[in-house]
Amino acid sequence: MGAASAIVLVFVGCCTNVVFLELLVKEEPGSGNIITCAQFVFIALHGFLFTTQLGTKKNVVPIRDYMVLVVLFFVVNVCNNLAFAFNISMPLHMIFRSGGLIANMVMAVVVMGRRYSASKCLSVGMITLGTLVCTYASAQTLDKGGGGSNDGGSGESSEGSEGVVPSLVTWLGGIALLTFALFLSARMGIFQECLYTRYGKHPWEALFYIHALSLPGFLLTVGSIIDHAKRFSSSMPLPSLASVPLLAAIPHMWFYLLGNTLTQFVCISSVFHLTSECTSLTVTLVLTLRKFLSLLFSIAYFRNPFTVTHWLGTALVFGGTLLFSEVPDKLREAVAPSPPVAAIITTTRKTD
Repeated sequence: MGAASAIVLVFVGCCTNVVFLELLVKEEPGSGNIITCAQFVFIALHGFLFTTQLGTKKNVVPIRDYMVLVVLFFVVNVCNNLAFAFNISMPLHMIFRSGGLIANMVMAVVVMGRRYSASKCLSVGMITLGTLVCTYASAQTLDKGGGGSNDGGSGESSEGSEGVVPSLVTWLGGIALLTFALFLSARMGIFQECLYTRYGKHPWEALFYIHALSLPGFLLTVGSIIDHAKRFSSSMPLPSLASVPLLAAIPHMWFYLLGNTLTQFVCISSVFHLTSECTSLTVTLVLTLRKFLSLLFSIAYFRNPFTVTHWLGTALVFGGTLLFSEVPDKLREAVAPSPPVAAIITTTRKTD
């Protein structure tokens, strides 16, 4: 698979994954644990078969180092998925996680003592402001009753038997979860960078061990997983598949979960392959465009509330991301005219 194929699969896999994820959390907002568990089980099984070759291939990085990554990675994923149960919309979830650059910069300064240029600081400021703008806009939408039920004009929220009560306290809990996961993910990235420096890059090995060693952690959420498995099984089959023999009887929530798990694997594997085929600039551009396309599709297809303020915040986040990755400078270098051949020869002779 070449770079072009990897780029196509990144867009197809990651954007399709967002669709299945939103279909799941729209109907079952608290289903983050079963979604994460299904993804981890599938990736672990695939890695056991193909990466470790049924356990016959010895790991390069010690297990004790992977265990640190396991704890960090598991907590980050559970927090991100659990945030949906706190009245966090998909657009806000995607925009908030796009602010990971500031978290990485802060952790790099605190942990590794790094220093950054003025352009890097400016880009971080843009991303921070964009995240705050979108967060404020979503809070305003929440205060106006968007996305929730009302008791008919009394101004007090009432809890239904099948829904999540939208409240400011609940919403702030989701923001706290996303913030915690953001900085913990940045710390995990720094630790992983140190491992790569010490042992070399082994992304597929890391992908397998992180997911496989995380599986026992799901015993802590087994109650939620079983509960949502029952809810998934009680859901109705998709009417559009009524004429398909093997799929007609599958409850639609299990179908959505299968689609989410498979597309998540396509997304992750394509990103890993892309990093081995292209420069970091190309990978950054592809992932940034993919996030933006997923955001637009989520807003248009699922009709999520999105105001002018949201658009301003989005522009700041993605503009800051491009500035941070030095995309404008690289593009100027790419389109700059090459020096004449005669000039190059003359310069070479003078040097000789």
